[in-house]
Amino acid sequence: MSEKPTVEVRFERVLFASRWLMAPMYLGLVVTLMMLLAIFVRDLFYYVPQVMTMSADRGILVVLTFIDLTLAANLIVIVLFSGYENFVSKLDIQDAKDRPGWMGTVDFSGLKMKVIASIVAISAISLLKRFMEIGESAADAKYGETELFWMTVIHLTFVLSGVLLAVMDWFTAKAKYSKY
Repeated sequence: MSEKPTVEVRFERVLFASRWLMAPMYLGLVVTLMMLLAIFVRDLFYYVPQVMTMSADRGILVVLTFIDLTLAANLIVIVLFSGYENFVSKLDIQDAKDRPGWMGTVDFSGLKMKVIASIVAISAISLLKRFMEIGESAADAKYGETELFWMTVIHLTFVLSGVLLAVMDWFTAKAKYSKY
């Protein structure tokens, strides 16, 4: 006795299958990861020959740039893997020993916190780089006091957003566990 699926069941199947529309976006994130790698390698080849004539301050700015690029790449990897596993499909990776420990354990709330923490770190590095450039004529021509003020305000907004997200997640978890 085979019963034909109802309109509701068919609709739900279409909705469930629509998660695969996200797959090309995750492939796009792989491309952005390659773009960051190209920028990293380009900058590395640009700065390595200058290392013996570079001032300490300039060296620190270069290192901060590389850290900034690496944090952005880490953010892409976290969103790529966690987002795919949370919203599309579990990754069927054969070599479990090479699988990062956080994979498969980061839920949407954890992903949200990792994203905001990465954004705060990237913003902090950009702000630190700007503070270190104060007094350099080229940097001062590009960034005035107004831009520095707004960079600070934006950074503090990211920090406050992260704190508020953490507090909301804490309240949600507390309410969830108080039911039991």
